[in-house]
Amino acid sequence: MGALLETYASYPFELVRGEGDQVFDREGRAYYDFYGGHCVCLTGHGHPRVVEAIARQAGRFLFYSNAARIPVREQAAQALVDFAPDALTRVFFCNSGAEANENALKVAVLLTGRRRFVAFQGSFHGRTTLAMGVSDSAKMHAAYAGLLPQVEFLPFGDIDALAGAQLSEVAAVIVEPFQSMAGVRGASPAWFELLHARCQAAGALLIFDEVQTGMGRLGVPFAANRFGVPDMVTLAKSLASGVPMGALLLGDTRAGGLSQGDLGSTFGGAPLACAALIAGLEVLASENLMQRARDFEQRVRARMLQGPVRGLRGSGCLLGLEVPGGAAPLKAWLQQQGILVGSSNDPEVLRLMPPLTLSEPAMDALEAALAAYPE
Repeated sequence: MGALLETYASYPFELVRGEGDQVFDREGRAYYDFYGGHCVCLTGHGHPRVVEAIARQAGRFLFYSNAARIPVREQAAQALVDFAPDALTRVFFCNSGAEANENALKVAVLLTGRRRFVAFQGSFHGRTTLAMGVSDSAKMHAAYAGLLPQVEFLPFGDIDALAGAQLSEVAAVIVEPFQSMAGVRGASPAWFELLHARCQAAGALLIFDEVQTGMGRLGVPFAANRFGVPDMVTLAKSLASGVPMGALLLGDTRAGGLSQGDLGSTFGGAPLACAALIAGLEVLASENLMQRARDFEQRVRARMLQGPVRGLRGSGCLLGLEVPGGAAPLKAWLQQQGILVGSSNDPEVLRLMPPLTLSEPAMDALEAALAAYPE
C-alpha cells in the first residue's frame, strides 16, 4: 500500500487524463464518463475556456484569504447571484458540500435560537458533524453518538408524515430535491408546496441541499426554480467545474441577521475556484448546456429503457436507471464497454451524472451498450 489512505473502492485501472466527456487510463484506453467524477465535471474534462481562466488567474493572483477583497471573488459572487433565483442575493463561499450544509445549519441555529433539525429518510448531506447528523446513516452515526445534533428523519415525499410533523422547535428542515445517493429519489410538487408552507408557519428555515442538483444539471439553474425558493440553498460538486468549491446562498433578510465572524473560511472563495466558477457559467450560457441536459433526459427516456433497464428517475443530467434484480452486473458490463456510471445506495439503481457537454458519440455508445447487454 502507498502513502495515500484508501477511503473508497476504486476502479481497477488508473486514470491519467481527461478530455471532454472522456477519461483515459494509463494504457491509453478511453472511457465515456457518465459518472462525472461523482457529479462534478459540469463542463467536461479540461474545457478550454475553464482551463484558460484558471491559468490566467493563477498568473495574476494565486491566493489571498478573505481578509482582503479580491475582484474575482466579488465577480464570482455576483455571477452566481445573477444565475440564482431572484430571492437568493447573498453568497458565502466555502470548499465543499459538507461545509456548505454545515454552515447553513449553523445559520439556522443562529437566526432561530433553536437546536433541533428535521431531515429525511435516505438523505446524505456530508461528513462534517452537523451535516453527518442530518444524513440518514446509522453506520456513520454509530461511532459519534453524543456528538451529533437532535434530528428527526421523516419519510421523504410522504405528504401525511410531513403534515403531521411537529416543527415548532425546529431550527431548519434540510432536503435534497432529488436524493441522489438513495437512488435519485424524487418527490411530488405538492409535497414541496406543503414543505414550504409547514416551514413558514412554524418559523423553521428551509434548506435545499443542491450540491448535486444545482448549476443547471437538471436542465434549469436550480431545483429551486421548479420546487419553490427556500431560505437557503447549498452548492458544491459542479460549482467550479472540478475545482473544489462550495457555496451557501441566502436572501438579504436572512443575511441581515448575521454578524461579522459568524461564518468564516480561509480558502472559501479562493481565486482559482472563483475564476473557474465564472468561466463555467459562461460556458453554460454560450453552449446552451441546460438545453443539452434536457435533451439528454429526453433521449434516455425515449431510447434507453431497454435491456435490463426498466425505468428512469431524476431529471436532466442527474438520472437513475432502474435495474430490477440488481444493477451491479450492468455497471460491470458498461465498464467493460468503456462506459463509467455510478452506483447508489439502492442496489437496483445506477446513476448517470455526466458532464452537460456530453457528446452524441457518448450517448450512442451508452445506447448500444444497453442494447447489447447479455441477459
